[in-house]
Amino acid sequence: MLTLDPIQTLACGGLCLVAGYAIRRRLPLLSRFNIPAPVIGGLLVALGLLACRHWNVRPLQFDTGLERPLMIAFFTAIGFNASVSLLKASGRQVALFLGLATVLAVVQNVVGIGVAKAFGLPPLFGVVTGSATLAGGPATGLAFAPLFEQAGVHGAQSVALASAMAGIVCGSVIGAPVATMLIERLGLRRAPSAAVAVAPPAAVCVEEPVGEVDRAYQALKSFVLILLAMGVGGWISDGLGALGLTLPSYIGAMLMGALLRNVDDRLGWFGLSLPGIDLVGGICLSLFLAVALMDLHLWELAGLALPLLVNLGVQALVVVLFCCWPLLRLMGRDYDAAVMAGGFTGFMLGTTANAMAVMGSLTERYGPAPRAFLVAPLVGAFFIDFTNAIVITVFINGWK
Repeated sequence: MLTLDPIQTLACGGLCLVAGYAIRRRLPLLSRFNIPAPVIGGLLVALGLLACRHWNVRPLQFDTGLERPLMIAFFTAIGFNASVSLLKASGRQVALFLGLATVLAVVQNVVGIGVAKAFGLPPLFGVVTGSATLAGGPATGLAFAPLFEQAGVHGAQSVALASAMAGIVCGSVIGAPVATMLIERLGLRRAPSAAVAVAPPAAVCVEEPVGEVDRAYQALKSFVLILLAMGVGGWISDGLGALGLTLPSYIGAMLMGALLRNVDDRLGWFGLSLPGIDLVGGICLSLFLAVALMDLHLWELAGLALPLLVNLGVQALVVVLFCCWPLLRLMGRDYDAAVMAGGFTGFMLGTTANAMAVMGSLTERYGPAPRAFLVAPLVGAFFIDFTNAIVITVFINGWK
C-alpha cells in the first residue's frame, strides 16, 4: 500500500480536480445537472477504492491533514461576502427571501429527523440528510461531518456526499418544471418595466482595471486577509467551544471574515478586493472537495439506500409545496417570484449553481427576471450559509 503525505494527497486532489473538469466537458449531461468538477474527480477515486476493497486490496492511503485548512479558507471567503450594507441595499425582499430559506432549513431538519426515526436511525441522521446537505450542499455537509460522527452518526461523511449529490440532481430536475407550472397556471408574465436592468450581486463591487503589479498585490492582500481571519477566527472558535457549544471549526473564521468586511465597508481600512477573495475561496473549495471525496468510505452506505431515497422524495415534495404557497405569495405572486421559486428549489436541494441554471433556462423562454437574479444569488451564495450553520448547530447541540 502506498501512503501519501499531506502534500502528495493535495497533489492527487489537484489531479482529480483537473480530471473532473475534463470529464465534465466531454459529458454534457454532467454540465446540465451542474455536477461540480471536484465531485466528479474525487468520486471516481472513491469508487476505484471501493472496487479495490471488493478484492481486499487497498492501494492508497491518504493523509488529509490539509483538508481542514482548505475548508476553513473557503468558508472564511464566504464570510467576507456577508455585508450588512449590501443586505440593506438589496432591500426587504432579500431579507424576506433569506428568512424563508432559513425557515425551510429548519423544516428540512424536522422532516429528516422524522424519516430517520421511522427507519430506526439516529435523529441526527435526519439533520445530515436535511439542511446540512440540501440547503448547505456538499461543502457544508462535509464540513459538519466530523461533528455528526462524534454525535453518533456512523459514516456521516459518506452519507453527506450521497445526500448532497442526490439533492443536486433533484434540484436540477424539478426546479424549472415547478416554476414553469406556476408561470403557466397562474398566467404570470414579465412586466414591461422588467426590461430595465437591475445590477446583479457581482456588480455591487466593480473594480477598475489594474496592472499586473496591482493585480498581484490585490491577490496577495486577499490571501493574507483570509489567513488573518482564519488565525483570529481559530481563537474565536476555541472560545465558543469553551462555552460548551458544538460548532464546526470554520465558524470563528467565518465570523471574523464578516467582521473585517463590514469594518471595511464602513471605514475603508483594508481596500478589500472581493474578486480576489472569491478566487482564493473558490480554489480552496475545489481542492477541499476533491481531497475529501477521494477519501470517502462509500461502503459505509450499505443498507442506507432506502432511507436516503425516501428522505429525498419527502424533502423534494416539501420544497415544492413551500415554493407553491408561502414563497410565491410572500415574494409578490408575480413573474419574478415564480422565477425565484425555481431558483429557490435549485439551491435548497442543491447548490447556487443549480439555482442559476434553473433561472437561466426560465428567462431564456419567458424573458428577463432582474429582481430574481438579484435576490436569489445573494441569499443562495452566502447569506444562507450563515443562518444554516446556526440552524445545524442548534440541532446538533439539542440532540447530542
